[in-house]
Amino acid sequence: MNTNSAQPLVPKNYTRTALALHWVVAGVIICAFSLGLVVSDLPFSPQKLKLMAYHKWLGITVLALVAIRGIWRLTHQPPAMPPMPAWQQIGAKFTHGLMYALMFAIPFTGWLFSSATGYRVVYLQLIPLPNLVAKNKLLGEALGDIHATFAWLMFYVLLLHVAAALKHHFFDRDDTLRRMLRWRHS
Repeated sequence: MNTNSAQPLVPKNYTRTALALHWVVAGVIICAFSLGLVVSDLPFSPQKLKLMAYHKWLGITVLALVAIRGIWRLTHQPPAMPPMPAWQQIGAKFTHGLMYALMFAIPFTGWLFSSATGYRVVYLQLIPLPNLVAKNKLLGEALGDIHATFAWLMFYVLLLHVAAALKHHFFDRDDTLRRMLRWRHS
């Protein structure tokens, strides 16, 4: 009698799709954050509007990719965490949950901010997205502050995420980082 048949099979590695989504989303977030920093310091001009449109496109792309990533994660079980103290497992789960929340909240508050300031989001200059709120200067200022605060929070959480991965790789010498770089299934 096989006693393991009642237990779900936990994969040893992430799927290639999960890995691709992880790294593509990371790259788009880095680009969007960097462009947001540049744009925020520019004086109002046609160049600023063009770069702001690119920033919005990146944000909407993150929103779409994170939705896909969330669906993928719900339908594909991730590998088990390597052995580590309970506080690190709790910290990792909290950090990942916070990053997922911010990956939705940042683009969403940016879209709200854009709507409240009267600048419609037109994705890739092709798809006009609906304004989520009516134009309102005070609301726009508040949403701009919230959007920026969330972006900076994501920056610091990502630094923590990278530092933890490097700590696991170089000090703990476990498989945490390698499993995010492993494209072949072993």
